[in-house]
Amino acid sequence: MKLNLEILRIALPNIISNITVPFMGIVSTAIAGHWGNDSAATIGALAIGVSIFNFIYWNCSFIRMGTSGLTAQAFGAGNFRECTNMLARALTVAVVMGVVMVLIQYPVGELALWVMNGSEMTRDYFYARIWAVPAGILLFGFNGWFTGMQNAIFPMLTAITVNTIHILCSLWFAYRMDMGIVGIAYASVTAQWIGVALSTLLLLAKYRPILTGIDWSEVLDFKPLKRFFIINRDIILRTFCIVAVYTFFTGASARMDDPALLAVNTLLLQFFTLFSYGSDGFAYAAEALTGRFIGARDSVSLRKCLRKCITWGIFLSVVYAGSYLVWWRDLMAEFVDPSMPNAGVIEELAGRYIVWIILIPIVSAVPFIMDGIMVGASETRVMRNSMFGATAAYFAIYYACSPLIGNNALWLAFTLYMFLRGVIQFIITRRLKTIYAKIA
Repeated sequence: MKLNLEILRIALPNIISNITVPFMGIVSTAIAGHWGNDSAATIGALAIGVSIFNFIYWNCSFIRMGTSGLTAQAFGAGNFRECTNMLARALTVAVVMGVVMVLIQYPVGELALWVMNGSEMTRDYFYARIWAVPAGILLFGFNGWFTGMQNAIFPMLTAITVNTIHILCSLWFAYRMDMGIVGIAYASVTAQWIGVALSTLLLLAKYRPILTGIDWSEVLDFKPLKRFFIINRDIILRTFCIVAVYTFFTGASARMDDPALLAVNTLLLQFFTLFSYGSDGFAYAAEALTGRFIGARDSVSLRKCLRKCITWGIFLSVVYAGSYLVWWRDLMAEFVDPSMPNAGVIEELAGRYIVWIILIPIVSAVPFIMDGIMVGASETRVMRNSMFGATAAYFAIYYACSPLIGNNALWLAFTLYMFLRGVIQFIITRRLKTIYAKIA
């Protein structure tokens, strides 16, 4: 019971904070669906713009994941000096990456718009939102460090603040100032930088007594820095595969030359995103506790923790699948104004593919938890290799089945891709024996 409470202590705040992210996406999509005369075109333009930034953010998310596991291990060992060093490394890398992204925004933006077949509306969205990227990357560093320190409350407070401000500003900019999806982009800029300011204040308020003075010779010491970048290299490659899959999903939907189908795939993918952010709460608990128990050399707690985290993940997936089975039409109505001329077409199309959204949570529950375990144990090579295999299978399945079953091939490939991630990790770690052996 005590370990279950510890898991929930970390998981529940992360679930709350994570759910606010897709909720922000839901509100943004709903604004797009209710703004202008062509809801499908506006939703499609926003979907492509969001996909471009997902590509950027996901390829920078290694900062959170790489920081979390190593910080948790240092915390478990009681080495607060190394915890301070990890914070300095994470924020330094985040600042450098944020500056670089702003400097290369034009070539990155034009290439992304060409690849994704973005419209002029998408172009305006991109060049407005790009100024949020440095703040978003810094938040990865803060949140990864807080998670490693077993603190799920601060990321939750930051996420709630950021996403509340984003929603309010989106409504104001889009409707009151008649800026449409460009207003949504500027809302992101405003909210992300406020989040950075809040994270800094929370850090100083709670951790100033235990943070040691930063010794840059230790921060930049070759041995820990090499380990940090090797772990992050594996996470970058793994994340690149994830981004390639999601970006290809939206791009393939756009290339079907059916705005209604693109809108449906975008909306259904939002359902999956809602599940993934909820499931990630237990994945974050798994990574924080796995790293802590490995650092503390507590094999008994580690074994119990992994079993319980997987059980919680499966339970949550059943809840989501049941909810989608019963209430998917009600959720769809929140995205698209029923009075719009093409609302009926979108709902009818969604009904053809809703079975995938009911199935995917079931098959992807364990893979999400396995990712958290691998991050906490710093077994990032396993994550990378499993992602290589699952991604190769994704593209092979899509191209083999697309001529036969059309859009269903896209969903079939995505479902099996999620499932294979966990299966391959389980096999490579010899049913998690490699993880247990790290304590010895």
